[in-house]
Amino acid sequence: MPPTALVIGAGFGGLAAAARLRARGYAVTVLDKQDQPGGRATVYRRDGFTFDAGPTVVTAHFLFDELFALFGKRREDYVEFREVYPWYRIGFADGTYFNYGGTLEQTLDEIRKIEPADCDGYLRLLAHTKKIFDVGFTQLGDRPFDTVWSMVKVSPQLMTLGTWRTVWQMACKYIKNDKLRRVFSFQPLLVGGNPFNTTSIYSLIQYLEREWKVHFAMGGTGAIVSGIVKLLEEEGVTFRLGEEVEQIQIKRGPTEAQHRAMFKMETGGTAPPERWRQQGPHVDGVRVKGVGDLNADVVVCNADAPTVHKHLIAPEFRSNWPDKKIDNLRYSMGLFVWYFGTTKQYPDVAHHTILLGDRYAEHLKEMFDLKELALDDFSTYLHRPTATDPSMAPPGCDAFYVLCPVPNLQSDVDWKTMGPRYRDLILDDLERRHLPGLRANLAVDFFVTPEHFRDNLNTLHGTGFSIQPTFGQSAYFRFHNRSGDIANLYFVGAGTHPGAGMPGVLCSAKVLEHVLPPAPKR
Repeated sequence: MPPTALVIGAGFGGLAAAARLRARGYAVTVLDKQDQPGGRATVYRRDGFTFDAGPTVVTAHFLFDELFALFGKRREDYVEFREVYPWYRIGFADGTYFNYGGTLEQTLDEIRKIEPADCDGYLRLLAHTKKIFDVGFTQLGDRPFDTVWSMVKVSPQLMTLGTWRTVWQMACKYIKNDKLRRVFSFQPLLVGGNPFNTTSIYSLIQYLEREWKVHFAMGGTGAIVSGIVKLLEEEGVTFRLGEEVEQIQIKRGPTEAQHRAMFKMETGGTAPPERWRQQGPHVDGVRVKGVGDLNADVVVCNADAPTVHKHLIAPEFRSNWPDKKIDNLRYSMGLFVWYFGTTKQYPDVAHHTILLGDRYAEHLKEMFDLKELALDDFSTYLHRPTATDPSMAPPGCDAFYVLCPVPNLQSDVDWKTMGPRYRDLILDDLERRHLPGLRANLAVDFFVTPEHFRDNLNTLHGTGFSIQPTFGQSAYFRFHNRSGDIANLYFVGAGTHPGAGMPGVLCSAKVLEHVLPPAPKR
């Protein structure tokens, strides 16, 4: 019998982890409290409209290709990706737009419309982000950072690349026009970060998009989930949906420090790390609410890392992550997402539109630091999938969602009363500036608030992306992919190294290749 592995959470990180575990010979079971796989990437269907619940921007499709290649199969046989243009249309408060993406010359043409002198700066910025990509993604994106040495040995490279700068500072180093600085610095918001304190390691997104473009999955992001689930079921992975893990079961044993002391007393030498992993506290399985205990040799958590540590692991087994340390982390913003379908089409609206408010730094400070909700000037992401795939709505209709970054639940916003009011404010703004006649042409609409992320997705403080990607919360300083307290316990997903977003969580599962032993033969 092969050794067993349980994966907690069927988001992209969990699905990718399940694939890599299965390819290494484990018998894999995936558990998720929701009634469908996908995590943040679940799907809502209403009156003929299909709404992706969360991520929609595919920037590194080769990471999906790798999962199918593990089993000698082709991703194209399961899901189709189609390039979109523009990648994003950025709308400014004065009513002007910037079409970002396409060929390099198309991007330079857009820059010339605003500030011709910044074309050279953009080229230099792009060259710099390629250097960051070569180190931060290619060399380190799938490598574990669970020792001090792992951080120390790459620090000179990272410092040379100026990763102590923020994304905003990196944009300002090369770009002079304020509008263009916003265009080339908003990307951290897509992974839960404030451009004004996110390490410029995340500037590598600029090169990632330029090299591999921006794609959309025909049928929506849910079609990617369905394709991976089909693959995994073909390969023998079991899914248990609607089952919530309430505790990680751990067998007691000496801590790593105790083991080292005992080993030194007995032999006079230094204990090999694997000796502790065999004899110290180690995973025994999980307890499922209303079901009971499930035993396993390995447990991989794709659930929100802060929530797992604080609520699923007993305090005596997490000396590296006590409550106080978790409470003092800086958390990502929350999300207000309004889904709606219209009885008319808006052909002039791009697939991905970033609508920036008049204020930029001030608004981000209010949201991230002051935990204040802006009611008169906000920035939004408008998603119109029917621009690429008309099947997402009935004939002659359009499907949309509008995503608004908002304070997480560390704020005092009462979303029970604020939710409907905020929806109306967004509707009025969209109708006035972007979607004329919207109210009269609504066919279906509903929204979710940070409370949804807390209650249904189990994120601490209702965050949209777990912890922020600041320098002090990246690489070694982020949640490790292998527990330092408990043997055979591993972590993937947004809160872990290397970070949030589809490329980040897919890479977090790749880290398992370096920290997870092959399944032993029995």
